[in-house]
Amino acid sequence: MISKEMAQALNDQINEEMFSFYLYLSMSAWFETQQLPGMAGWMRKQAEEEMSHAMKFFKFLSERGGAVTLQAIAKPKASWKSAAAAFGEAFNHERHITGCINALADKAIAAKDHATLEFLQWFIKEQVEEEATVEPIVYKLKATEGHMGTLFHLDHQLGKRAG
Repeated sequence: MISKEMAQALNDQINEEMFSFYLYLSMSAWFETQQLPGMAGWMRKQAEEEMSHAMKFFKFLSERGGAVTLQAIAKPKASWKSAAAAFGEAFNHERHITGCINALADKAIAAKDHATLEFLQWFIKEQVEEEATVEPIVYKLKATEGHMGTLFHLDHQLGKRAG
């Protein structure tokens, strides 16, 4: 059985993942209004991935005998100055989530909760991938600012995201 403290920390992470879902869905909606359907689709897929992360925490907590307690999800921002600004915020958000996951791992280590620590290993690796995926997009978008043709080409490329 999982401790009440760890269960609360995992419930908090479910909320973080649900906010991530909301944030990326909001970004997708904004990209649609900017006529950037590739980036909108990329963000929708990112939102779906974040929802799946929330559900992994949900399932794990349930399997360990913890009570899942859903919390209110904060309202995400609805518009950005540019595509580069939106992806920059996505990158900063992923760095925030990395910090949350690392704090959970530290909590599991301190509590000698080996099962939770093992569960978190997947997320630790996933966050390395998340940051490594978004950072070059930010770089490319900053380099394309003011060059609409290049922006539309990058939009097309990002629209090819498989999963």
